[in-house]
Amino acid sequence: MDLFLERGFEATTLDDIAAAADVSRRTFFHYFVSKEEVVFAWQDEQSAALLAAVADVEPGGSPLDVAQSAILAVIGGLAHEQALAVTRLVHETPALMARDQMKNVQMEQALGAALARRFAGSADALEAGVAAMMAVGAARVGTRMWLAEGGREEPVAYARRAFAALRGQVFREHYT
Repeated sequence: MDLFLERGFEATTLDDIAAAADVSRRTFFHYFVSKEEVVFAWQDEQSAALLAAVADVEPGGSPLDVAQSAILAVIGGLAHEQALAVTRLVHETPALMARDQMKNVQMEQALGAALARRFAGSADALEAGVAAMMAVGAARVGTRMWLAEGGREEPVAYARRAFAALRGQVFREHYT
C-alpha cells in the first residue's frame, strides 16, 4: 500500500511490490490474483468485520437499524489518515473504482444475507436485501462526502449524516 500511495497505482509494478515484500513474482501470485487485490484486501477485512458486527448489535430494531449500527461500528474503527489515503487512491484510479463497485455489491449481498439470517421469521429476504442496499448506499455517499471534504471530520460523522438523510431527518428539516 505504501508503494501505491507513494507512486500511484498505475506506476507501481508487480515487480516493485514483490521486491518490497521480499518475495518473487511467483510467490506474489500465491497470495493475490492481481495488484488490484492488494488494494482491496483491507476491504475484505472490513466486510468480515461488518458481518461480525451484525451479530454483535443488541437485539431489537429493524433490519435497517441493525445494518446502520453495524456499519457505524466498522467505520468508527477505521484509522482516519490511512483510510483517507486508500479511499482517495481508489476514487482516483478508474480500474480500482470499477473493482470498488463490484466489492460494494458483494458487501451489500453479504449484509443482506446476514440480516435475513438474523431476522429469520420476522423479516423476509426482500426486506433484508433492501435494508442492506440502503445502508451500504448511505455509507458510500458518506464516504464520497468525507473524501470530497478532505477528511475534515472522522468518517463516522459523515456516515451518521448520510443515515440521517436516508431516514428523512435532513429532508424534513430543510424542506418542511
